[in-house]
Amino acid sequence: MATESSATDSMQAQLQQGGILGGLLLAILGLLALVTPFVTGLALSILLGAALVVGALVHVAAAFSASGARSVVWQVLLGVVYGLVGISILANPLLGLTTLTVLVIAFFAVEGVVQLGWAVTGAGSRLWLGLSGAISLLLAGMLLVGFPATALWAVGVLFGVDLLVTGVSMAMLGRTEGDVTAAEVPTETMG
Repeated sequence: MATESSATDSMQAQLQQGGILGGLLLAILGLLALVTPFVTGLALSILLGAALVVGALVHVAAAFSASGARSVVWQVLLGVVYGLVGISILANPLLGLTTLTVLVIAFFAVEGVVQLGWAVTGAGSRLWLGLSGAISLLLAGMLLVGFPATALWAVGVLFGVDLLVTGVSMAMLGRTEGDVTAAEVPTETMG
């Protein structure tokens, strides 16, 4: 029993340390993204273009296993669309970054309208929904007013903030898990 308990404790300690280390690494990457938002945005644009090219290859490959001529045509057509968009983003990552910024603006605008509508008609925490919706619309407006200059930094900053917050959360969760584990008193079953 003692051996099982120490092995479990050792594994929990390793998981805790891994969570803290992983969280700190994500937080550092988030800070780097915040310091270099344009480079981060371009990297994300290139990653999106590469993912679309891979998606094109998957669709074309799926066409070979599709049943029926109609399915084959649709798979090939989707493959061509994915490929053209992916290649155009890879050929001009700044255009891809601009497109990503437009999508972020659209996301914030739609999210804000939906949340405000929900706050007006729904039940529950109307104040928080309304506040969140207003902030989303404010962000969309700020990005739209500064467009196209916002394309140079918006995606990188948002990604950096997300990485930073996620990293800090992971590190704190790993730390908290360790505190909870240390505070627990092991119980042994009587046999």
